[in-house]
Amino acid sequence: MKIRILGPLHAETGGVPVVPSAAKMRQILALLALHPGRPVPVTTLKEEIWGPVPPCSAHGTLQTYILRLRRALATALGGPYGRAGADGPALARELLATGHDGYLLRIEEEDVDAFAFQRAAEAGHAAFADGDSAGAARLLREALALWSGPALVDVRAGSALRTHAARLEESRLLAVERRVDAELRLGLHGELLADLVELTRLHPANERLHAQAMVAFYRAGRQSDALQHYRGLRRRLVDELGLEPAPQLQRLHQAMLSVDPRLDTPAHGGRPTPTFDLYAA
Repeated sequence: MKIRILGPLHAETGGVPVVPSAAKMRQILALLALHPGRPVPVTTLKEEIWGPVPPCSAHGTLQTYILRLRRALATALGGPYGRAGADGPALARELLATGHDGYLLRIEEEDVDAFAFQRAAEAGHAAFADGDSAGAARLLREALALWSGPALVDVRAGSALRTHAARLEESRLLAVERRVDAELRLGLHGELLADLVELTRLHPANERLHAQAMVAFYRAGRQSDALQHYRGLRRRLVDELGLEPAPQLQRLHQAMLSVDPRLDTPAHGGRPTPTFDLYAA
């Protein structure tokens, strides 16, 4: 069984889609997919679907949802007589199993795109730390290509799924930032400008992305745009939050004003420093 949650929910088994239309069943499937091969307690499933105070009928209703999911799986697995002579319902019970006080999907982490993303992203971060900018950029692009929209974008999320989705989105943003760091070290500042303009628009308070945009503008020979970018960020932070930019960003701004030669060319060797920390104390 293959499940995608990095965007719209999609699940299939044997090439046959298995995506319930009922909102609560989609919640159950998504939460089970985020714990492949491990039981999710009934109490956790109830809280996800109904909140901290589930109705008295919650236990029976949950069992009904599990039964309906198994029926959908049985159909996808071949109906009454599925592959290798086994019947669909038996295969479905094996796939969506009852564990100790809970339910589990008997699938592997590699069957869920979120875990494939995490593995590729971790490898990309490690490559960057080792000074392999080309490898880091490639691995992080491969990881980010697994996304087709916000995590669980079409699933009504309770507390558990909201937490998982928020963590995945933060991991995605960190992967984007490190991929940009790697590509700036490779001298791809010109190619990055359009992406960084859009990223800073989507994340207006993210100073790491703004630092990257400033450096990309500066290295592309657009010093005035880099300085204007800083002024716009500073004005927004002061007006909306009453805060000055981070010290690293202030020092980066001063380096651009003084035309620090260290900013002129990408750093291919030496310690692989994230762009935001180029002028860390």
